[in-house]
Amino acid sequence: MSPDERGEAILSKLRGQVRYAFQNSGFYPEFYGGATVDPENLRSLEEFAQLPILTKEDIRREQEEHPPYGRFLCIPPSEVFRVHGTSGTTGRPTVFGIGHDDWDRIAEAHARILWGAGLRPDDMVMVAAVFSLYVGSWGALVGAERLGATCFPFGSGAPGQTERAAEWCAMVKPSALYGTPSYALYLAETARQMGLDPLTDFGFRFMFFSGEPGASVPATRRLIEDTFGCYVVDQGSMAEMTPWMSNSGCRHLSTGMHLWQDIVYTELVDPESRRNLPLGAEGVPVYSHTERTSQPMIRYWSGDIAQWDLIDCPCGRTYPTLTRGIYGRADDMIIVRGQNVFPSRIEDILRSMDVFGGEFRLLLERERGQLDRLTVQTEVLADTYVQRESDPAALDRVQEEITAALRRALGVGVAVELKPAGEFERTQFKARRIIDHRTV
Repeated sequence: MSPDERGEAILSKLRGQVRYAFQNSGFYPEFYGGATVDPENLRSLEEFAQLPILTKEDIRREQEEHPPYGRFLCIPPSEVFRVHGTSGTTGRPTVFGIGHDDWDRIAEAHARILWGAGLRPDDMVMVAAVFSLYVGSWGALVGAERLGATCFPFGSGAPGQTERAAEWCAMVKPSALYGTPSYALYLAETARQMGLDPLTDFGFRFMFFSGEPGASVPATRRLIEDTFGCYVVDQGSMAEMTPWMSNSGCRHLSTGMHLWQDIVYTELVDPESRRNLPLGAEGVPVYSHTERTSQPMIRYWSGDIAQWDLIDCPCGRTYPTLTRGIYGRADDMIIVRGQNVFPSRIEDILRSMDVFGGEFRLLLERERGQLDRLTVQTEVLADTYVQRESDPAALDRVQEEITAALRRALGVGVAVELKPAGEFERTQFKARRIIDHRTV
């Protein structure tokens, strides 16, 4: 299919999705009331880009006024098959109802994408993520099941569960794992403490991750691949945009994610003007369902930061690619003396250093009327502290080495504090590394 034919096919799906939402929800007719184009008769993707952008605050407000789903629901509540939602860590949780037909389409879409990422029916998939309102684990499970793989829904989060996970990995040797990059590294660390070697005692050939940017952070990705002897695929858009795997890497991508535009249509927009950006630019992904019947999200603002382009990939996919994955959030970006700094860049620098102890925190401080001050608190290997007994200047040299590496990479100086390995808590979930002590 030529690019023009593909564009027409996507436009046809979007036109149908917008018309359906306009005719079957109570929210969209009101939301599109001031639109400069006719939502029911979109003539081009350029016209589609003129529709208003939907934000999480819009969803929260709507669901608070019209609980529980807001007026987004396009099917009777009695036809909702699954209820999922967000954690609400940054505000009121958002709720989304998923109809049976949509759940079936999610399974089919995820099976397609997992096949493209390299999963096969003879694989055993360990789903090492919490089974709750969080749709990531369920999405991985139903996609792998639909593809025909053996599924091992181990979960995560319970006390002692990571130790049991290591035992089970050595016993049944799953070939694929879904979770977060932080969990994979925690699993490896736990296994070593138990006398197991993740490279020889486990059997992973493939890991696919979502929830945090580590899988597209080069040093983190290499560390996981070297630790387990597998290859890593980055995935994920947003829970509200399930099938969330519509951003997915493949066996051939060393970093980044292909966009499956026929499943979830993605635009990249300028964070200030909110106008669409050309290939090669950096901006905020805006997502639209193309075939959702229960609670469609159309032009939904992600708040993430990414860069996109067309690449020549051996896998044959020709849709645009988020070339560095999702490497930050607009609200996580730190401005240090005029320079934009993303936590994922700091992670890449630290993990590339031999002395790194496994975890770090970013301490943000600001006194009234002053610029933001960033301190990187990083663990270093225990050997560094042992070495201090015979060489008192050892820690000072390590601190200077890390400070210089960060300055070279970030283009701005930051303070560095060294901590012994094990100082910071490990997580089975998304890693939260920013400590914000700023005052207005």
